[in-house]
Amino acid sequence: MESARGEREPGPLVMSAPGAEPPDAPRCGGRARRLCHGRDSRSRGSKILILVLCTSLGAREDQPMDEHHVPVLVVGGSLVGLTMSALLAKYGVANLVVESHPGTAIHPRAASFHQRTMEVFRSVGLQREVEEAAAREFRQGGAIVAVESLGGKELAYFYRSYNDGVEGLSPADRLFVTQVGLEPILRRRATDLGAQHLFGFDLVSFEQQDDQVVSVIRPHAGGAEQVVTSDYLVAADGAHSEIREHLGTPMDGRGSFADCVTIYFRAEINDLMRERNLSVVYVNNPGLTGFFRFSITGDSGFLAVFATLDPEGRRDTHVGQDISAQQCADLVRTALGADAARPISVESVQRWSAMAVTARSFRSGRVFLAGDSAHAMPPTGGFGGNTGVADAHNLAWKLAFVTRGLAGAELLETYDAERRPICALTVEQAYTRYALRVDPSLPRDDLMPPLDDAAIELGAIYRSTAVHAEGPPESPLDDPHGRSWAVGARVPHVMLPGTGGPISTLDTAEEGFALLVEDERAGRRELVNALGIPVAIHALGPGGAPAGGALLRPDGVIAWKPDNAGDLVFEQLPGVLSELLSRR
Repeated sequence: MESARGEREPGPLVMSAPGAEPPDAPRCGGRARRLCHGRDSRSRGSKILILVLCTSLGAREDQPMDEHHVPVLVVGGSLVGLTMSALLAKYGVANLVVESHPGTAIHPRAASFHQRTMEVFRSVGLQREVEEAAAREFRQGGAIVAVESLGGKELAYFYRSYNDGVEGLSPADRLFVTQVGLEPILRRRATDLGAQHLFGFDLVSFEQQDDQVVSVIRPHAGGAEQVVTSDYLVAADGAHSEIREHLGTPMDGRGSFADCVTIYFRAEINDLMRERNLSVVYVNNPGLTGFFRFSITGDSGFLAVFATLDPEGRRDTHVGQDISAQQCADLVRTALGADAARPISVESVQRWSAMAVTARSFRSGRVFLAGDSAHAMPPTGGFGGNTGVADAHNLAWKLAFVTRGLAGAELLETYDAERRPICALTVEQAYTRYALRVDPSLPRDDLMPPLDDAAIELGAIYRSTAVHAEGPPESPLDDPHGRSWAVGARVPHVMLPGTGGPISTLDTAEEGFALLVEDERAGRRELVNALGIPVAIHALGPGGAPAGGALLRPDGVIAWKPDNAGDLVFEQLPGVLSELLSRR
């Protein structure tokens, strides 16, 4: 069976025997050895090697090898794994990505990216480059619409323009860009910042020990097994995560409710578009339900089919079973509202399951689940990939502070506490949209009411020991239009003067923590050092921030709002940071 990148799925993951000796291999020399040793806090001596790094840099195969150790091993080199890698590298944490496929995505998945995701890309210096890639692929700012067919009757507009109602909430807009266009950008940025990536390698096994994770990898095409030790392992290996399966972590929720197909095709559709700028086109047709996205040139696209209907209206949600190329072409023609004379060429077909599930735990010891390995949801709302990027954003800075000795290991417990409730809510919101927009046959008596898209995208409120808040929030989501400055929520976007030009409040904590204050005099203290952690100070002026100020975490979340302004805030800061970072 083909996977998302058109390659065969890796074989089953097998647990290794504890204490098994790794194979001998040649030694890295010079620059290769520096690549192999991403150590922050401790050193281990051994004879373990990553062969591809050495041979590609000219090492002799008869040389002895050193152990390969990285603070963080990331399994999965797609959207979430590459985002995690870039964020960790930005914080100075050496990391290795292992991906079974030979390269980045070849199918245009996860094209919808929200403002919060664009803010994450902005934080690693990629906003402009991603925007340029998006402009090459799609007309931006299009509508999200439901139709009987592309050339037929319009049924409803969910958005007249994709950024309607969110203007001014962020320094970045929502946009459409495929993973084909995006993933190479993330990959380059991560490696430019010092990350290591091994594409074409499978994870064979992993074993958790008291102070490390021992993983065995090997080339996907066959070859010698190699061993990597890491302080932590991040499983970004997708909805069918073998790492999650071997951890024994169950998935809770509604399970799978449709076997779907995505049909990639070529056809001339500009006449059917009729000058409309349509970003996502839901099709509710007597013969099928699904949605379209089209290329900027109007001569190709994909149709995701959720279900087909027979002449009596009986619904078949097992579209992916035994479907032929001719049937795929017929489905595309029906959804387009095109006649039989229009040429349609089916390029490829992906089979997938629509499901709504969340892992019961996002952590097991030194292993963390992120992205689709932690939650899977239908594409309605475009939340899936964005939720995975948010996982990486939340976890990366915590791993960085712990591996660099700036925080206690208990800080890592806050990843599950913060992300899992929000992810479960988002999964339910995606399911609600699926039931309301796509499949009226699904039961609706237990649907979560649909919540505001902007609140889901920008308004998560966290509760854990990594925020200094009293009691649970009144709502799990903040209204970003209200600019409440709620503790545990993303800081509102406000433009500030910066040394290199205007910056957003969201840019102020990129290197660590930031204290936003109202008092201009306090703002003259550009930087303080508390517990060895730099805290940038920015003055917003009267009315620009809460009276006592607001302390931001590296992910732009408000961690603390002091009760008092002035010098007392700076006296309290070391104690507050110590609590937030579990430094006891």
